[in-house]
Amino acid sequence: MDTATIREIQQRDNAEVAKVVREVLVEMGVPKVGTAYADKALDIMYETYDVPKAAYFVVEDKGEIIGCCGVAQLENYDGNICELQKMYFLKEARGRGLGAKMINICLQRAMEYGYEKCYLETMPYMKEAQKLYQKSGFEYIDAPMGDTGHFSCPVWMLKTLS
Repeated sequence: MDTATIREIQQRDNAEVAKVVREVLVEMGVPKVGTAYADKALDIMYETYDVPKAAYFVVEDKGEIIGCCGVAQLENYDGNICELQKMYFLKEARGRGLGAKMINICLQRAMEYGYEKCYLETMPYMKEAQKLYQKSGFEYIDAPMGDTGHFSCPVWMLKTLS
């Protein structure tokens, strides 16, 4: 039985969530500029997602945060589309089905908020993540949507919510 639980972020989680995201980005060799690594919001994730039609979740196992992901309105886009944001899992979280559970929770919340579609950006070499996104119904698109500031993320995907 898996001991991990998925719950909404709390303010006390801010430092640990930032650490998880940065650790995974460094492990994956992601550029520190033009990606989530440089986002000002990274150190205040609770406050960032404490707005209407946004939610952020953490995976907690034995008192430690081992993964995270959220949904919010797609920035600088005129339309009813959200973005799956900052989905990162430490090595000990991978291969346990937690990513699929997390995506389902985020997409369910997005539908509750009334979003029509969900967009995401990722890196070309994050093949396992892309397989998971595809299994969750995301399809590749040819160009970015909105302007997230993540100019170093050249893979874009979109899912119609129903």
